[in-house]
Amino acid sequence: MPTNTTSAYSDFHLQFIAGEWQTGKDDSTNTNTNPYNGDTLVEIQQATKDQLNEAYDAATQAQEAWAKQTPAERSAVLYKVVNILDQRQEEIVDWLIKESGSTRIKAMVEFGATRAITLEAATFPNRVHGEIRPSNTPGKENFIYREPIGVVAVISPWNFPLHLTQRSIAPALALGNAVVLKPASDTPVTGGLLLAKVFEEAGLPKGLLNVVVGSGSEIGDAIVEHKAPSLVSFTGSTSVGKHIGELANGGEYIKQVALELGGNSPFVVLKDADIEQAVKAAAFGKFLHQGQICIAINRVIVEDEIYDDFVERFLAHVKTLNVGDPNKQDTAVGPIINEKQVKSLKEKIAKAQEEGAKMILSGEIEGQVVPPHIFTEVTREMDLSRNEVFGPLVGIIRAKDEDDALSIANDSMYGLSSAVFTADMQKGLRFARGIRAGMTHINDISVNDESNTPFGGEKNSGIGRFNGEWVLEEFTRTHWISMQNEPREYPF
Repeated sequence: MPTNTTSAYSDFHLQFIAGEWQTGKDDSTNTNTNPYNGDTLVEIQQATKDQLNEAYDAATQAQEAWAKQTPAERSAVLYKVVNILDQRQEEIVDWLIKESGSTRIKAMVEFGATRAITLEAATFPNRVHGEIRPSNTPGKENFIYREPIGVVAVISPWNFPLHLTQRSIAPALALGNAVVLKPASDTPVTGGLLLAKVFEEAGLPKGLLNVVVGSGSEIGDAIVEHKAPSLVSFTGSTSVGKHIGELANGGEYIKQVALELGGNSPFVVLKDADIEQAVKAAAFGKFLHQGQICIAINRVIVEDEIYDDFVERFLAHVKTLNVGDPNKQDTAVGPIINEKQVKSLKEKIAKAQEEGAKMILSGEIEGQVVPPHIFTEVTREMDLSRNEVFGPLVGIIRAKDEDDALSIANDSMYGLSSAVFTADMQKGLRFARGIRAGMTHINDISVNDESNTPFGGEKNSGIGRFNGEWVLEEFTRTHWISMQNEPREYPF
């Protein structure tokens, strides 16, 4: 493991605006706490709308010169970021554990994903290409260019704050854009300020990355409605995503949007599956980061013939998971991010029982640590099946057969990720292609994200794709330029 030989970053109580660290000027304070023990990590005086405007002005001014830099110059900054991430791995992992409640296992997964998308983004400046198309007009040539989109607004979530922020800002910057970022209030450090320190150390020119920590009531709508951004990249709940979409397309300035929203991932176990392997996968895919992942397993759907056997083995395996201190190497389930989420989970537990689900595993909720809860005899109509759980609760649904399992899997307003277990790979492929989702994984969990593959969903799970060639298209604009090389005859 890389060893941090540099001084730890500090001054996370400040905002990063126009290349300078400054104090927020709003009357409100963001008190950033450790979700496991309640310790205060940092108190941040929040930014005002005027400071948001300052950030946008700086981004607009810096972007034009940045776009004119050579691909090699922009790539070099991203490669420096990768080196700094490696040097500061332990420092970054520690922040993920204490700020977002990540278990050490999850923090290492997130660090690896962050590093991978940064390395992928470093190749983007040399991968942008245009086209030359023929014309039916004599003497004309058609050129199609891919240009930077300009200024990108990024609103990032608290569950995978480092990775899901870097997933937007690294490609945006690599492709010649500037960024104004609003991190989630629960994770302002790992979701923004920490990355600002990294990019500053890497030599990113001033004004290209701005991190504005502020209340939703002060800057939440303003960051979308401002005239500067051409694209708004948001990762979070479907309800907030719908609101952002309305703001982006219903105001004075119309913007493009990249929305990665909620999920309700089905995990289907067909009767010929390796049950033991499916059990292990279901436990990891459900309880990683306490289930607080948009692509976490939300519904386990099992064919009737093996339902009882699967439930018995799954219950036995989940009982072995360690719950508690996220900093311990063997902890599988750590704390929930905040009290509001804990209250929501308590309500979901009560609702599931009211609707007739059988709770076969529970445990005492201590502080913000919610142990795994397993429910059987769950039906597709129940709240546990209809809505995203975002916590360590899981319902197991009995399917009559393969066709019924597919029907249940598709019976959702969401379509982000999904998974199916079977011994027959051709059957698995046929089943996977029948699922209406952006991503489906055969004999693996729904929690998958690779920097060179398209990440995104269908239906109420969002618009657009991240990673690889797909994010390259999201963060650039198409510009058709024609050249009339000889005089053209016009009809009048």
